[in-house]
Amino acid sequence: MKIGIVGTGSIGSILAERLSQAGHHIKVTNTRAMPELEKIAASLGATAATIQDVVKDVDAIIFSMPFNAYKHLPKDLLKEVPQDVIVMDTSNYYPFRDGEIAELEQMSESEYISGILNRPLVKVFNNILEYTLKHHGKAAGANDRIAISIAGDNEEHKKLVAQLVDLTGFDTVDAGKLAESWKQQPGTPAYCTELNEAELKQALANAEKEKAPAIRDLIMDNLRSKSAWPSYEEILAGNRLHQMGIK
Repeated sequence: MKIGIVGTGSIGSILAERLSQAGHHIKVTNTRAMPELEKIAASLGATAATIQDVVKDVDAIIFSMPFNAYKHLPKDLLKEVPQDVIVMDTSNYYPFRDGEIAELEQMSESEYISGILNRPLVKVFNNILEYTLKHHGKAAGANDRIAISIAGDNEEHKKLVAQLVDLTGFDTVDAGKLAESWKQQPGTPAYCTELNEAELKQALANAEKEKAPAIRDLIMDNLRSKSAWPSYEEILAGNRLHQMGIK
């Protein structure tokens, strides 16, 4: 497949490298000047592109950028992109960073992003830690393979996204329509807790919409209050404790 990736942060860069290694043709873009972007792209096995070119002549587009950056994208960026092109969103909303967004009281985070892009989305790769994505992928069929949930309204697009997830070393669980993607947002049992397929299905079923924002903010406040940023193990343990009640 030809895949355009908008954003080369922690998740976007790992996806670019993994999918390039799997034989896909990857274009990437970010906000850096082109000479620096070209160096980043080369290190990932990808091609550098402008924001306008990264979405052209591709089979799929992955938006992997901070939640508050979407509103700064060019208007009508996807206007000429065919409807059969898969569009994925990996973002998460954190009020301390992104500001208060009143609309999110009425809709899921990815529904909000879908409105900005004026495009249907598949929510994926938002509920996995950078370290997990980079180091804990396993071959298909391996015992206790970690699963990632995906949500969206186009069933065919979700099937293709599941194939890409499999290439990165993880199983998938269908979390339902895009309106149900709140079940994998920060503060829920499915968010960055490293679960296998059966466990993730149960975590999605256990999600409580009204409680998730407070749990999200509690976890982030705990992390930000520490003198040094916690290790991967500490972050995972904190997520599991507060979101799942597992000590």
